[in-house]
Amino acid sequence: MSLHYLVTGGAGYIGSHTLIEMLQAGYTPVVLDNFSNSSHQVFERLKTITGANIKVINGDIRDRKLLDSIFAEHAAQNTPIQGVIHFAALKAVGDSVKRPLEYYENNVAGTITLLQAMQDAGVQRIVFSSSATVYGEPEFLPYTESHCIAATNPYGWTKAQVEQILQDTCVANKNFSAIALRYFNPIGAHESGLIGENPRDIPNNLFPFITQVAVGRLEKLNVFGNDYDTVDGTGVRDYLHVSDLAQGHVKAVNYVNESAHSGFTAINLGTGTGTSVLQMISAFERVNNIKVPYAIQARREGDIAAAWANPELAESLLGWKTTRSIDDMCRDGWNWQSRNPEGY
Repeated sequence: MSLHYLVTGGAGYIGSHTLIEMLQAGYTPVVLDNFSNSSHQVFERLKTITGANIKVINGDIRDRKLLDSIFAEHAAQNTPIQGVIHFAALKAVGDSVKRPLEYYENNVAGTITLLQAMQDAGVQRIVFSSSATVYGEPEFLPYTESHCIAATNPYGWTKAQVEQILQDTCVANKNFSAIALRYFNPIGAHESGLIGENPRDIPNNLFPFITQVAVGRLEKLNVFGNDYDTVDGTGVRDYLHVSDLAQGHVKAVNYVNESAHSGFTAINLGTGTGTSVLQMISAFERVNNIKVPYAIQARREGDIAAAWANPELAESLLGWKTTRSIDDMCRDGWNWQSRNPEGY
């Protein structure tokens, strides 16, 4: 019998790509999403890709009664929820600086409600969508999981605080298993071009900004800072293909299920290689044979010069490493955006 996993925020960018990998690995995902930053259309497209009808519940992780009913209903049907992949969160760094209370209430208080419901239902496994933003200014590069936690914005602190809550939960309950996946910079889209990143407003992140300029939705790309101590003066980040990242979640679930893992483990998911803004623009233009006009602007407050992962723990523990190149990310991301110029 296939294992049922509750996937909070499963309609989102990373969640939707993870659903494909879960289905291919033989899991049965049950999605809970409030669609505050996602589209119901995702599930029609996922059915085209996978042939599966995915169970979707429209609701919020802060709704304790709803969570209790989901766990109880599955237990009664003899299809108990075996664990949770927890994506549901507000996720824009700049927005978190303007609206910190909403971020703490949604991301931290919401997770506490979810954990309380899991505890009462006897669900002992969670894979948490964390972020490399927990690290803050690099003391050393590449970041390893032992780097100090020193987020520089409320979004990063919500991820750090949830990690601490998970650690404390594991201390209190020796059977509880929590894996926090610290992502670097996921970009690109599923190779079908049917699902991809669909920011509601002007994108905060580089890659969707590039694709929206390329498709004509935005006039030009703003490059914030060209005077950093990097290969070409622009910011350097560790970009990974969203489908590689999605496979990382399935590897984490497999690890929890097969190894009788208990306690808290934080794991970086990245390529281990940094790419600058200008290198990314150049790759996108070369791969897709399209120009991306850009203008150099002043540095953005809170941005760091460079960040990339040491992904060795993910390979040794989970057997995971990235297989897709920057060229793959640029091609697949443009395939999605050019086929869906206005998103979903």
